Amino acid sequence: MKIKLTYLFLLTCTLAFGQINLYDYKRELHGIKDQWHKIILPNDMFGKVSSDLSDIRIYGLTEKNDTLEAPYILKLATEKTSLKELAFNLVNESKNDRGYYFTFEVPSENAVNQIQLEFNQQNFDWRLALEGSHDQQEWFSIIDNYRILSIKNDLTDYQFTKVRFPNSRYRYFRLRVDSDKKPKLLSAKMSLNETMEGNFRNYPIHSIKMEEERQNKQTIIHIDLKSTVPVSRLKIKVKNQFDYYRPVSIQYLSDSIKTEQGWKYTYSTLTSGMLNSIEKNEFKFNSTLLRELKVIIENQDNESLEIDSVVVDGYVHELIVRCVAPATYYLTYGNKKAAKPHYDINRFAANIPTVLTPLTLGEEQSIEKKAVKTAAPLFQNKVWLWAIMILIISLLGWFAIRMMRQK
Repeated sequence: MKIKLTYLFLLTCTLAFGQINLYDYKRELHGIKDQWHKIILPNDMFGKVSSDLSDIRIYGLTEKNDTLEAPYILKLATEKTSLKELAFNLVNESKNDRGYYFTFEVPSENAVNQIQLEFNQQNFDWRLALEGSHDQQEWFSIIDNYRILSIKNDLTDYQFTKVRFPNSRYRYFRLRVDSDKKPKLLSAKMSLNETMEGNFRNYPIHSIKMEEERQNKQTIIHIDLKSTVPVSRLKIKVKNQFDYYRPVSIQYLSDSIKTEQGWKYTYSTLTSGMLNSIEKNEFKFNSTLLRELKVIIENQDNESLEIDSVVVDGYVHELIVRCVAPATYYLTYGNKKAAKPHYDINRFAANIPTVLTPLTLGEEQSIEKKAVKTAAPLFQNKVWLWAIMILIISLLGWFAIRMMRQK
């Protein structure tokens, strides 16, 4: 039984050692002291891994030249958001020369920082103010001159009716809408929205090119990054001060094929939305490995917008790794045929310590591949080949002449 277990262990180590040679690159990990650590992945490795990051492995080499595979969990430093809706009552509706008022009572003492409004009207552009009070006798200003908007026609379907404000604790909230016509409030949702911002990494832009396609009434922005990186957010800053609402599509170069007529490029859509003068023009989407972006702005019959700048960001990628045995560990990558690994630690993520010591990465090294032995040709020198051919022809001629003489 012991012999079988020893043989199995040696076989596993041999297979693991052989697997390392299937990858193209490695980086030594420095600073391993505990069992759990984290590794922040550098930008320059993303252009050498598969699109789904499935070919990342961590191997350790022991003093006895045994090879171990360390399990890891890939994490993205995304935002964490919690939305807690609060019960309330609409206690009053009124009107004066300043506008229409809606008064809400919040029975609990929880803080509020967001109200989602829904009106029966489809097209409006209103300003509103929000006040808070404990007894409806003295009112305190929370926000003023806040803009909400709704546009719906054959070309546009856009609505912004979410009122955001600092955390406020009041028994009563009074909303004033500055409108000539009475707003028909269908519903209102009060909530406490708590967001922990994600950890983004800004990517430098190698080149940016803007072109106007007047026939299609479009502005197209071509963005080329310095290298392939995981992108998850795009910010567009517009110089124009007037109001604008333009449909926008964000795409990336997903494939290219060289044909007889030249290169043919295929773009895939990351997200679409509305470029507008009310909200922050920040567009988030699933983290995607890419190098080239294309932004299409639909101008319709409007003049083109003047783009001030474009910012490209991505979530920081990190590995949570468990190193059990003493060894020299390497981060390896670069194998398009590798399948995504499945480790037990993914099922027990709650047991992983929250505070982890980061590891530093060594310089990238190319993994040497064993040369594949190919059978050498029987005759490497062409002179020998010609000599044999002449000999065969001479023999055939001699036999032919001999047979003719015998006849």
